[in-house]
Amino acid sequence: MMVAVERAPWLNPRIVTTLILVFMAGAATGALVMRFSGVPIVHRARSSAARSSDHDQVLQQFKTGLNLSDAQTQKLALLLDDYSQYYESVQEQLDDLRATGKRQFMAILNPEQREKFEKMLPELVPQLAPK
Repeated sequence: MMVAVERAPWLNPRIVTTLILVFMAGAATGALVMRFSGVPIVHRARSSAARSSDHDQVLQQFKTGLNLSDAQTQKLALLLDDYSQYYESVQEQLDDLRATGKRQFMAILNPEQREKFEKMLPELVPQLAPK
């Protein structure tokens, strides 16, 4: 007779994947809010070494907090790298999209309207952000 060994619920791959996706969605939402809130973007000036250090810190928190094995940690590191690269790519696409939209909008306006628009923009950005 085979006895089923019950493992901790947080070891379920679906739960770990869900946690990672929630973490990534939160990061993306935070980035969008920061982008549209008019707060200067400082993180882009950070070096790749600083981003790598942050990545290592997050990975270490997952490893200790979730009691991950070395194999799980390696897989998670690859997954985080993939998501990080994907996020950067999407962020670049969003930046291009915003710039194109603004250029097209500005092309419609006369010089006086452009000046007024530039002054109005910081107030409008939070209202235009996706909800």
